[in-house]
Amino acid sequence: MLNFELYNPTNLVFGKGQIEKLGSLVPKGAKILLAYGGGSIFKNGIHEQVIKNLKGHKIVEFSGIEPNPHFETLMKAVAVIKEQKIDFILAVGGGSVIDGVKFISAAVNFEGNPIDILQKRLLIKENAVPFGTVLTLPATGSEMNSGAVVTIEATQEKLAFGGSALFPKFSICDPTVIESLPKRQLQNGVVDAYTHVMEQYLTYPHDGYLQDRIAESILQTLIEVGPKVVENPKDYALASNFMWSCTMALNGLIQKGVPSDWATHMIGHELTALYGIDHARTLAVIAPSLYKVMFETKKGKLAQYGKRIFNLTGTEDEIANEAINKTVEFFLKMGMDTKLSDYTKEYDHTADFIVNRFDERGWKGLGEKQNITLDKVKAIVEMSY
Repeated sequence: MLNFELYNPTNLVFGKGQIEKLGSLVPKGAKILLAYGGGSIFKNGIHEQVIKNLKGHKIVEFSGIEPNPHFETLMKAVAVIKEQKIDFILAVGGGSVIDGVKFISAAVNFEGNPIDILQKRLLIKENAVPFGTVLTLPATGSEMNSGAVVTIEATQEKLAFGGSALFPKFSICDPTVIESLPKRQLQNGVVDAYTHVMEQYLTYPHDGYLQDRIAESILQTLIEVGPKVVENPKDYALASNFMWSCTMALNGLIQKGVPSDWATHMIGHELTALYGIDHARTLAVIAPSLYKVMFETKKGKLAQYGKRIFNLTGTEDEIANEAINKTVEFFLKMGMDTKLSDYTKEYDHTADFIVNRFDERGWKGLGEKQNITLDKVKAIVEMSY
């Protein structure tokens, strides 16, 4: 295994009714910025529960954080924190709200232009405003990691950042919150989590045996519960295993000691920035094409994945190819369209645009071996049309 350090200070508070512990988790006397997205937390009663359990605290509310949080919106929250002298942030929402709060947390005390946090991919290791989360939509794992993705609306860029200062102090994860979610969001959550695992697992054979087995168990669980939880979100066994799988997919554990890829995400982010396509759906568009274009690099791990996850037999090449087909079948079963042309008819120059953008940023070699070169990126995107 590769050398690694594992640091995760987030206090994860999981299960039914755990929001009742919110008052004891927030620092005493803290003045809180309550950050959320649209009106869903009012419809499902979570806003009321949060206010009830924060009785005695001074609260300033900030709404309107987008599904792909905009830098421009988040900077308005930064101004509110400075003006109101707020010392704790509570994110109530899914991954986008939590990601947005991570940026707000980093930007408040940042010396210089906060846009550099995104465009220069800076690591935030200190001076962040402490925050906690109440998770309302399982998908991204942002409730138990230190990474985030934010969109700069002005330039149509969706960029990742992170740092050890950006772990939530606590995250309340009650699986019953998914009962009122639309099917589309549940479908997205399953595929997002699945692809998070694949980014850290589908590289090349190595000696991180335990990490592989943990990753495979998450994939198997998502395959088992994913289609069912979309149809039966009130089933607590399904809901709890779905939520925990999403957290485990990206809380850092399965990434330690092994290589990881993330090129599917980096390309997929551009599709969201360009066309507004749901994040998970961009992953379902890009991942199969990436596996095909990078087949020789990933063949060994594709074959392992095919044998262990889908019980496939045959030659290594046969198993690896069929494993890609089985992945597409799962995405389709989860309600994903897997071609860019299913989402937009303006796709003709997408590959060239993304390649030019990556070239400008100096992203000339992606993936676990840095061998997803710009010509490979172009081939992947064009195959995804």
